[in-house]
Amino acid sequence: MPEKSKRDEWIKITLSAPPELVDPLSNFIIEIGTQGVFQEESAPDILNDFSKSTEREDLMAYFPSDTTTENRIASLKAYIDSLSEIFPELDKPVLSIETITDPNWEEQWKKYFKPLRISKNIVVKPTWERYTPTGRDIVIEIDPGMAFGTGQHPSTRMCVKAIEDILLKDRSFEKWRVLDVGTGTGILGISCAKLGAQKVVCLDIDPKAVEIAHKNTAINRVEDRINIFNEDVLMYDDIFNLIVANLTAKTLIKLRDHLISMTETGGYLVLSGIIDQDRKVVEECFLTDDVHLHSVITEKEWVCYLLKKTGKRN
Repeated sequence: MPEKSKRDEWIKITLSAPPELVDPLSNFIIEIGTQGVFQEESAPDILNDFSKSTEREDLMAYFPSDTTTENRIASLKAYIDSLSEIFPELDKPVLSIETITDPNWEEQWKKYFKPLRISKNIVVKPTWERYTPTGRDIVIEIDPGMAFGTGQHPSTRMCVKAIEDILLKDRSFEKWRVLDVGTGTGILGISCAKLGAQKVVCLDIDPKAVEIAHKNTAINRVEDRINIFNEDVLMYDDIFNLIVANLTAKTLIKLRDHLISMTETGGYLVLSGIIDQDRKVVEECFLTDDVHLHSVITEKEWVCYLLKKTGKRN
């Protein structure tokens, strides 16, 4: 029997941590390249009434086993140590690592992904679940595969709320042209199309994400309004009246000039994937005489900015 290739091996990490540290840990795990994060609440430790924090939550994530594994794990251990120094009153997160073969990734996702209302009008439904829409429900069907974006993460939900607020209320533009940067499953681009945008361009540097976004676009029957490209946004140039970028603060700051240059005067920028501690640097970078704050959405430690390019401060 042939030996299993390295491509079949995955590194599964499990982090047991106080709830206060779950969001920063999730964000860091995503930044170092995980293919997805699951979250479960651990049973409270009722036998120890005197511990600093008896409630813990479990985070699970997978990395492909390759030459970067050692550096990723080392970075995660260093980040855990730094969190423990910053928050000495909280129990230190406990990390366990397991090498597994053929994790049957898509089946793992299915256990945790159920129909979920993520905004006033939008319900995200996995393709294998049933859901009967009521009232004005807009149902988006998603098969996540190994791409990011199921609506279960606060940064994605806040983006959808911001998009909904703009596309359903603002009549500044007769036809909305939207750019979705780092599209993942395509959930944000599909949301824009279903909320009435006439043209949506979705970009991702991950070819697997592009493949999954194409599949989800077809499932939701919005191929006529969405174009998906495996391309770096820095290599793309066009003008849009709404740009959505659910990335990280570091990446958003790197892309700042290009994103603003592609935003039409009177148009909007939705910036998400930002944790609370990065608010100041993001605001200092993006808020100028030409770009002002329209609104801010927060959930737990996550922040989403809705910015408007005016050409002058209101």
